[in-house]
Amino acid sequence: MQSFLKKARQSQYYGVILLAAIALVIWGIFKVLTPGNFGDLEKIVSYLQTALIYSVGGCGLYFICVMGLFDFSIGSMMVLSELLAIGFVPQLGYISVIVVPILVGLALGMCNGLAYIKMHIPSIIVTTGLSLLYEAFSVYAADLNGTTLNSAYKAFGSYPWNLIVALLAYFLCGFILKYTKVGTYTNAIGADELTAKNMGVNVEKYKFIAFSLCGLFVGIMSILYLGYGSAQTPMTSMASQSLNFKPLMGTFFALAFKKYGHPIVSILIGEFIVSMLFAGFVALGAPTTVTNIITGLTLLAIVTLTTKRVNGAVVK
Repeated sequence: MQSFLKKARQSQYYGVILLAAIALVIWGIFKVLTPGNFGDLEKIVSYLQTALIYSVGGCGLYFICVMGLFDFSIGSMMVLSELLAIGFVPQLGYISVIVVPILVGLALGMCNGLAYIKMHIPSIIVTTGLSLLYEAFSVYAADLNGTTLNSAYKAFGSYPWNLIVALLAYFLCGFILKYTKVGTYTNAIGADELTAKNMGVNVEKYKFIAFSLCGLFVGIMSILYLGYGSAQTPMTSMASQSLNFKPLMGTFFALAFKKYGHPIVSILIGEFIVSMLFAGFVALGAPTTVTNIITGLTLLAIVTLTTKRVNGAVVK
């Protein structure tokens, strides 16, 4: 039995199977606790719909986080992308819904990467500061055409188009990670930046590319998020930070199970687990405060799993 478990842990599919088992256990617990309000087929499809949205953003964040960096501006990037998409709908129609968020996300991601490289300060500080600028711009963007998307342009908020967009994003992310230098070098930089630099890797270049890709995937996430919610109000005073954590949790799941491979599948299952947790506590009638506590504890647990602890190291 022990030899079987040892072999199972060495399998590249062990992480995916373990995550699927965790998801099944969580579903079973809430199904027993509140059988009438949780876990039927229709609700599972709804949980998956939410997971699709945030997992696309999690794919973008993976390029950043695998190198040990953070982007705390993705919430404000998403808000600004959505409001600009709404703003140009009268002139561009569906082109605005599809193209504008991607271009805006990519442009803002490039701004983040350039600012990080040129300013030489921690990524969390750079992106938090820039998020304040993006929030301010979103207030002006809301004046273009309001904050509500016309119902004629909500196709990407439901099946099958949301699934098609998400799958395209997953395939793009998977291709970059597996078949390009970007995927190879971002992992190398995350494993040992100094060694990667000594081997001739242009570290700053690939960090810039990673931030740009993060922005690109946030733009794709904005398409799904806007279609699902159909409206977006401007956020100021760092209120957009609340939008950062759900995509980030999916990314942390991928980092926690990185050694087993399949980061995209880990992100999706992780987001599905988070979605079920939220829905489960809502079904139990738990107040928002309890849900926030669970979110915080889940995030801390995942960070604990993903952090490499070294004896004697100074924790900053």
